[in-house]
Amino acid sequence: MGARLSRSGSSLSLLPEKQRSGRREQYRNADNDSLDGLDRREDIAQFPYVEFTGRDSITCPTCQGSGRIPSDQVNELVALIPYNDQRLQPQRTKLYVVLSVVLCLLVSLLVAFFLFPRPVVVVDGGIRSVIVHFDNPNSKVLMNMTSTLNFRNPNFFSVLVQSVSCQVLYMKTVIGTGQLDNVTTILPLSQSQVNFTVSVEIGSSAPYVYAFCTMPTIKVHNIVVLMQTSVKTSYMVRTSQNSLEAYRYIDCGSNSTYHH
Repeated sequence: MGARLSRSGSSLSLLPEKQRSGRREQYRNADNDSLDGLDRREDIAQFPYVEFTGRDSITCPTCQGSGRIPSDQVNELVALIPYNDQRLQPQRTKLYVVLSVVLCLLVSLLVAFFLFPRPVVVVDGGIRSVIVHFDNPNSKVLMNMTSTLNFRNPNFFSVLVQSVSCQVLYMKTVIGTGQLDNVTTILPLSQSQVNFTVSVEIGSSAPYVYAFCTMPTIKVHNIVVLMQTSVKTSYMVRTSQNSLEAYRYIDCGSNSTYHH
């Protein structure tokens, strides 16, 4: 009857008092364990990420407890490397530095050697030919003097001869001028020859020259003229000018060709 009348203690009323108290204690511990398990999981979920470095540990400030670095801060972070790390002590550092310096010096010397501008050598090759004409009514001597210039380019790049100008003087009087533009281009480490002609007229400034050049009793009618030649060259954004002066003997009595 006691078992049927007691609803809450239907299963416990049939046991002795000592066993009933033991069952109640087990149920109470089981409930406490389940509550402790829930609390423990919640605490673990809220527990921040920790770096364990031995006996002591610190919370990663950059990871913010997540254990991962935010992608937007990847380019802003700096890694710290211990001073005794092997990456900070590369091998053969002095050798690499010396080789780099020697290589840079060698390249600089080669560039300077090949690209350093050297002056163009200009040599007066003398008079090549003289063509003489006489203007008898006006007592004038007309001549076309062809001269030669020899060029030598010691550079490792081409040189442009921009202009050649020349004037001829007799007794300090200008008797002829001539000029050439865009004469020629001299290839690297090569030589070139240029011929140019100057028209000369001797008349009222020296009337005795006409009589001397047309005198039949004289076989050789040599006169001395001064030739002043100016040569302008350009190369590697640089422009240079050479000036030449030379006294020449020419035969004003007849045509003549000089063989060199």
